[in-house]
Parts: sequence; structure tokens; C-alpha cells
Amino acid sequence: MTVVRPRSLSEAIDALSDAPDADLLAGGTDFMVEVNFGHRRPQRIIALRRVEELQGWRRDNGVFDFGALVTYRQIEHELADELPAFAGASRTVGSPQIRNAGTVGGNVGTASPAGDALPLLTALDAQVVCDGVDGRRTLPLLEFITGPKQTARREGELIVRIRFDRCSGPQHFLKIGPRNAMAISTACLALVADTDARRVRVGSGSAGPRPMRPDEAEAFASEAVDWDTGDIASDDLDTFAEMVAGATAPISDHRGTAEYRSYAIGVLARRALRRAVADLAGATS
Repeated sequence: MTVVRPRSLSEAIDALSDAPDADLLAGGTDFMVEVNFGHRRPQRIIALRRVEELQGWRRDNGVFDFGALVTYRQIEHELADELPAFAGASRTVGSPQIRNAGTVGGNVGTASPAGDALPLLTALDAQVVCDGVDGRRTLPLLEFITGPKQTARREGELIVRIRFDRCSGPQHFLKIGPRNAMAISTACLALVADTDARRVRVGSGSAGPRPMRPDEAEAFASEAVDWDTGDIASDDLDTFAEMVAGATAPISDHRGTAEYRSYAIGVLARRALRRAVADLAGATS
């Protein structure tokens, strides 16, 4: 096995040019599990941790721009005020050691339906920026992730940035798992009450082959919420929950049945919207 350790993006792309099918290693929190269990036998690895252009985050003109190597720990500690749902999702990811190593780009690239970063990125219409031997291109997250652990990334290409617009208003991330910590989600959901656009935005995880976006439920909730007073009828909360649950396409596995997952997503949706509306009411009182 050969391991290449580029220090710049150009060096990483050159390494990919030499071996377009090489395995890319960021934090390794998913990759090494597959190696340790014998599910993957890499022959050539490009270790990206030293690539400076893939590190750090910034906010320019209302747009968050994350390097692919930004870790959950950075999000948890540096963005709790501006992106509370993202920080909340980050806190649920494994142990402190995992959060120190695991990266946003790795979570997107792995494309697991249970990826904790993906529901909020879905709700925020995140864009995935890739670069490689054939140049740079940008894809919406839901076009980049094509199925369970499947993406539109081409050979000779790597994820370099994740971008999304700053969204004002309350936001929440909720997760159900077999235990309270260090567990893959059975169901998870992120909700943002976008006060500028007066729009409810939702992304769910572990609810289908890739992150789910319940467009009809979003439109219903956006009309049902009283954005001036921070209020919503209980019946409308129930309807919203049913619509979100109905927009899922989960599977049954050892962590839960498909029926349970759909039900759980509905419960999370109702709970998240109720909390967001309460936040709105507190802000207007």
C-alpha cells in the first residue's frame, strides 16, 4: 500500500492525476472502520490532512464557506452561536476523539443516509465544490449525493468546499438513536425557521436512501406559522408532522423498522417546529 501526503491542493490533484482511483483520507472516522473490518483493501491512499486549502471556514457577504477538512470540534466550539443546529449535530457525533478527527467533507463524501451533518446542509441548500484533474465544479448537495454511500464525485476529483447561505431565525437539530451518545442515528432531522424569507426549511436523515427534503410540508408550515407573533395551531403542527413523515422512504434494519423511522421523523418534525415557533414568540415578546 502506498500513502501520499500532499501539502497543497495542487499536489493533491497531481496525486489524483497519477492515480484517479486512489482512496481519499480526511479524518478517517468512517474509512478506517471499513479497513479494520476488511470491507476495504486500499492500494493507494491520498491523505489530505495537511492540505492547507481544505482547512478553515469563513463567512463572506452572508455565505458560509467551509473547507472540506473543517472538523466537528471546530463547528461545535466556533459556531455554536451562529449555527446552533450545526453545533448541536456536531455534539452528537461519536466521542471527543471522533469529533476532533471527523470532517464535514468526509461526512458529505461518505454519503451515509445517517450522516449527522447532512440534514442541516440539506435544509440550507448547501453546495458542494469539487476540484480535480478536469477542473472545478459546484453541485447542489442533493445532486452530489445520489444514493446510500454513492455520490457524483468523479475519478480524479475531491471535495474542496461546502457552501451555504447564512439563514436568520431559530434552528434545531434532533436525533433518535439506540442510546444518548456515540450512536449512529435511527432518525434525525434539522429544521430552520428562516425569518427573512418567512420559510420553514427541513432536512431529514436515516429516512431514505439520501437526505430528504419534504417540500410540500415546508410550504404548508411556512403558511401555517404566524411569523409576526410566533404562533401555530396544534392541528397544523400535527398535519406538518404527518406530511414530513409521509415524505420519507426509510428501510428496516437492526436499528429500527421503516415504520418506526417514519413515525420518529414525524415526532421530530413536530417537536422541532414547536421549539422554533416558541423561539420566534420569545423574540417578539
